Amino acid sequence: MSFNTFGKIFRFTTWGESHGPAIGCVIDGCPPNIPISEKDIQKDMDRRRPGQSKFTTQRKESDKVIILSGVFEGKTTGTPISIIIYNEDKKSRDYESIKNKFRPGHADYTYFKKYGIRDFKGGGRQSARETACRVAAGAVAKIVLKKIIGIKFNIIGAVTQLGLMSCDKQNWKDSEIRKNPFFCPDKKSVKLWEKYLLAVRKAGSSCGAIIELRASGIPVGLGAPIYSKLDTDIAAALMSINAVKGVNIGSGMNSAFLSGEENSDEIRKNSGKIKFKTNHAGGILGGISSGQDIVASFGVKPTSSILTSRETIDKKGKNTKISVKGRHDPCVGIRAVPIGEAMLSCVILDHLLMHRAQCG
Repeated sequence: MSFNTFGKIFRFTTWGESHGPAIGCVIDGCPPNIPISEKDIQKDMDRRRPGQSKFTTQRKESDKVIILSGVFEGKTTGTPISIIIYNEDKKSRDYESIKNKFRPGHADYTYFKKYGIRDFKGGGRQSARETACRVAAGAVAKIVLKKIIGIKFNIIGAVTQLGLMSCDKQNWKDSEIRKNPFFCPDKKSVKLWEKYLLAVRKAGSSCGAIIELRASGIPVGLGAPIYSKLDTDIAAALMSINAVKGVNIGSGMNSAFLSGEENSDEIRKNSGKIKFKTNHAGGILGGISSGQDIVASFGVKPTSSILTSRETIDKKGKNTKISVKGRHDPCVGIRAVPIGEAMLSCVILDHLLMHRAQCG
């Protein structure tokens, strides 16, 4: 399998399978002399970690990161940073009954047709378990961005839609996001979401979600305006996350419903500072950051592994039925929040380093 590496200057390569001994990543292009520790990375890993509530898979993984290289006496050396995360709670027997069947909505069928191999144990390389490695790389990117940009830099994500249930983004509070298991920014929606998702899980079904990311403190000028636009790379990064089926930058698809007057982010200068009246562009104009907050959202489809019986085929092409038992998220979108933050952080740092290389 090729293409396991993401990024241009700040790059990371992930490796490992869901039910293998371990997973990990190798980060290349990290600047030297950045103070970093396993504890710093672990903070983000703990936010993605499974089994923390009744609303996520009950697979118990500590997701403890171990730095193998690239850090000396608490600082990055500029050499590749290698990180390993051991898999601790594998239950491969849960997949024995479906090892010759393809799960509808999953990548089982396409992986088998492409590679001729059916790694049925947790989905192997196609599993969302791989995203733990991305979160580790993203944690490093966040630390570097804080060091370069300073305290002005901040990135935060939240679930704004859970299946049929939306939240009121007018009530968005960053402080609320980490107080509930849904990463919901609207306190008033939490109880309703809890009842809704419990009903979905009880029915043996699943639901999708929409996650919104907001990055502030971004300098003007990041992005190459033709084939490496900042929003192009952000969209590619978010689309690469498991189960993501759509990405919006700023108003995104909703821009089609706006008039030219509504969509134009008018610019003024007040007290010596450039101000935009609105931010429909999501902080990116012509593929280049405008200095406004970067706003991106992405849609995650419902979890494909469900208890409800579905029609499918087996490896021999015969019609059959499948019901997936085991430990699965009723909504994979919930744990996608720190993954989205990680991928956005990696893209911003990558473009920041490219900008400094070209423009000083």
